[in-house]
Amino acid sequence: MIRTIEWTGSAVVMLDQRLLPAQEIHQTCNDFREVAEAIRAMVIRGAPAIGIAAAMGIALGVKKAVASTVQELDPQFEKICNVIAGARPTAVNLFWAVERMKEVYRRSCAGGVEAVRAALVREAEAMHDEDIRANREIGRLGQALIADGARVLTHCNAGALATAGYGTALGVIRAAVEAGKHIQVYADETRPFLQGARLTAWELQKDNIPVTVITDGMAGHFMQLRRIDCVIVGADRIAANGDVANKIGTYSVAVLAKENGLPFLVAAPTSTLDLTIPDGSYIAIEERDPEEVRKLQGVLITSEHTAVANPAFDVTPNRYITAIVTERGVARPPYLQSLQALVAEDK
Repeated sequence: MIRTIEWTGSAVVMLDQRLLPAQEIHQTCNDFREVAEAIRAMVIRGAPAIGIAAAMGIALGVKKAVASTVQELDPQFEKICNVIAGARPTAVNLFWAVERMKEVYRRSCAGGVEAVRAALVREAEAMHDEDIRANREIGRLGQALIADGARVLTHCNAGALATAGYGTALGVIRAAVEAGKHIQVYADETRPFLQGARLTAWELQKDNIPVTVITDGMAGHFMQLRRIDCVIVGADRIAANGDVANKIGTYSVAVLAKENGLPFLVAAPTSTLDLTIPDGSYIAIEERDPEEVRKLQGVLITSEHTAVANPAFDVTPNRYITAIVTERGVARPPYLQSLQALVAEDK
C-alpha cells in the first residue's frame, strides 16, 4: 500500500505529490511550519490526508516547543494550531483534526508538558490508523454498489494518496477488484493540477487496475456513448443537506451523469461531514495561484498577463448525488435525515 504520510518520532515524512508520477520523492518536515507549508503547497493533498498531516504537524510543533510548564506551552500551542488551520480553507478534515487535537490537549494538560506531548503523538498516530480502517470499510460498503464489469469514471484523486492509505473513491474500486469484479476506470485528468492524470492513473497502474485517462471535457462524450456506467468521487466537505464540495469540475461531471441517467456516488469518511452548515453555500472555496493555470510544469501556456480565475473546488448540489458512502453506512436522499442518522449512531 502506498505510504502517503508517516510519523518518524521527530519529523513528518510525506510523499511529494507534486512530483508524481515522474519522481517518487519523500519530503521530511522537521517543524510545524513546514507541515503547514506542505499542506498549502499541495505536497500532500486530499481531505483525509490533510487532516492527518494537520494532526501530525500539531504533535510535531508541541514536541519541539521549548516549555517546561503547560502555562508556557499554552500560547505556543495556540499559535501552532492557528498556523496549521490557516494552511487551506475548504477541506473540513483539517479543522476537524485541529479541534480533535485541541481536545486531547485539554484532557492531558493536567499531567504536565511531557504528558501533553505523548498524548498528542498518540492521537495523531491513532488518527492515521483510524483513517485506513475507515477507508477499508468505505470500500467494503461501496463496492456493493459497483456491478461486475462496470466502467467507472472518477474525477481528481481520492485514492491512497489522498488519505492515510487505501483511499475513499479508489478504495471502493480497489475493494470491488478484491471482491473479484472486473472494473475499468476512466480518470478525468482534472485540470489544472492534473490529479487524475498524474496521481489516479499512477495509483491504479501500480495495482494493475485498468485505467484510461481522458480530458475533463471528454466525460460527457463517453457518457453519451454509454461507455461509462457510473461515477464515483471523493469529497472535501459535505454539508448537512448532502451538498458536496470536491475538486473543481465535479459539479460538471455530476450534471452530465444526471443527464445521462448514471449513478453519481460520493465516498468519504464521516470526518468530512460538516453538519454545522445547512448547505453548500456556506462552504469556503479556495482560490489558488493563477500561475497554476497559466503554466504547465513551469511553461507558460497562456500569455503572461492573461487574467485567470482558479477556484480549487466547486459544490455539487445534493439533487445530483445518488448516494454518499461512509465508513458508518451508505446515506441516500433525503440527506438531512440520513447523514444525521449516521452521526447519531456514534453517540
